[in-house]
Amino acid sequence: MNKNFISDPLFPECPIRNILVRVCSKWSLVILYTLDKHGTPMRYKDIEKQTPDITQKMLVQTLRVLETDGQILRQAYAETPPRVEYSLTERGKSLMPILHQLFGWAYSNLHDISADRQKNKK
Repeated sequence: MNKNFISDPLFPECPIRNILVRVCSKWSLVILYTLDKHGTPMRYKDIEKQTPDITQKMLVQTLRVLETDGQILRQAYAETPPRVEYSLTERGKSLMPILHQLFGWAYSNLHDISADRQKNKK
């Protein structure tokens, strides 16, 4: 089986779950949002600065996954020193309105969800 295919144990053949698992991971969402917010291609170090709590290993892995899935474009320039920039592809840009809705929903419901969590702790 392809190493890029993440299988759901309950529904191993479901392609939708496979895509959602990769797109909706914590770091994928953060990186996609960061690239969208910036609006222009970003270098690795700039992405890293915008997400200070991500490890280098996880950033590299997430960038590779997003590139493999066609969400972002990695552009390497033959310069000294070498320069690599990341940007959203058309597919990545087409996902952003949906993510903005999700982020808006989370922000709108943040206080109520926090209150419910506190009630249920007791």
